[in-house]
Amino acid sequence: MTTTFQRACGLSELSEDTPKRVELDGTPVSVVKTQGEVYAIYDICSHANVSLSEGEVEDGQIECWLHGSCFDLRSGKPSGPPATRPVPVYPVKIEGDDVLVSLTQES
Repeated sequence: MTTTFQRACGLSELSEDTPKRVELDGTPVSVVKTQGEVYAIYDICSHANVSLSEGEVEDGQIECWLHGSCFDLRSGKPSGPPATRPVPVYPVKIEGDDVLVSLTQES
């Protein structure tokens, strides 16, 4: 299976630890630059159906603003309740100023 990447945003559009919501083929994705890396994670909390990109980023995790569940940006796994199900994470590559994301799930 071929991994198809598409442009999500410009690297220059991302602020450190500030999630940016984009939509790729109808899929809401939160793109996050933190600790020198760029991550893409499904933008909807697995617990409460709210946008993760409205939450805080800290220590490689994104926090859902509604109930405080945190998800690992690398794996999508929740670090504690109330969320119990992981959210999808997506491969990212950088070409120049373009942040490219593939909707092929890594996990």
